[in-house]
Amino acid sequence: MGTSPVGSNRGFTYIVVLMMVLIIGIMLGAAGQVWTTVMKREREAELLFRGGQIRNAIEQWHTSFKRGGPPPHPIVDLKDLLQNPYSLQKIRYLRRLYKDPITGEDWVIVKDPAKGIIGVASSSEQTPLKQGGFPEPFTDFEGKTKYSDWQFVYRQTVPGATTATTSGATTVMTPGQKSK
Repeated sequence: MGTSPVGSNRGFTYIVVLMMVLIIGIMLGAAGQVWTTVMKREREAELLFRGGQIRNAIEQWHTSFKRGGPPPHPIVDLKDLLQNPYSLQKIRYLRRLYKDPITGEDWVIVKDPAKGIIGVASSSEQTPLKQGGFPEPFTDFEGKTKYSDWQFVYRQTVPGATTATTSGATTVMTPGQKSK
């Protein structure tokens, strides 16, 4: 008795199915890497948007007195940007409090002793995909190696003054003043 032609094809079919599973696995792995990169890029764009919104709200807080409002009080909590607790009118600088899109947690708060909260930053130590080509006012993010280095800070400019940043706090120095 000889072997039937059907029996000899079973081994070949098994090898073809294994090769197909291997190829599909490789393709899914490549698609997963592309998907991860796309999602990271989207979170970076959202980080720039949310951080920019908070930075702009802090700027509006500090510059509102120039438009006839009261001199700004230090920002004690980011919730103060939702509704100014020092005003009798309902003044909103921010529509809602955003979470850090990279970590999904609260922001790291950047404070100045005289002005209170002056900005926020991510707590993520991941390396960003975007290294250059940042729009204003984020041009100082160029070449930063961690998301935590992207600080969304409002720095008030005084004519003829220079700004020095030390340990996360901003100090405005007028001409002739020595840094500490």
